Amino acid sequence: MNIARATAGDVDPLVVLMASSPLLRRYGVARRSARASLVDARRSGDLLLVTREHKAIAGLAWIVPTRALDRAAYLRLLLVAEGHQSRGVGAALLADGERRVKRLGCRHMVLLVTTTNRRARSFYKSQGYRYVGGLPGFVRPRIGESLYAKTL
Repeated sequence: MNIARATAGDVDPLVVLMASSPLLRRYGVARRSARASLVDARRSGDLLLVTREHKAIAGLAWIVPTRALDRAAYLRLLLVAEGHQSRGVGAALLADGERRVKRLGCRHMVLLVTTTNRRARSFYKSQGYRYVGGLPGFVRPRIGESLYAKTL
């Protein structure tokens, strides 16, 4: 699986991927907000990793390297396109992102998972992440989040 940093030309297909995600729609993500967030992420130096299948984007890992929390990187989004799920795309993107931020000097990776998203919680646990605690209403009112962390 070929994983690379997203380019400016990837913004439009990533906007479509994000806007079509039922989970992200729950958080109010639409095309306009997805585009603004991606443009800002590229400008800020966030790590946007993509993988493709037949030239179409199959997945995205969006990681924010930081020195906060003992040099933890924040996995802002791991998103796999419909039809590519349960085929190792997310695991490959996550592992590649972990390697990259470790080379940047990050010691940990942290992430938030919607409390009701059992599938994602199980996935992150299988990838070596541990549950740290709950953050009800942290991102959006009435949506509970769970904080997970992994030492790299």
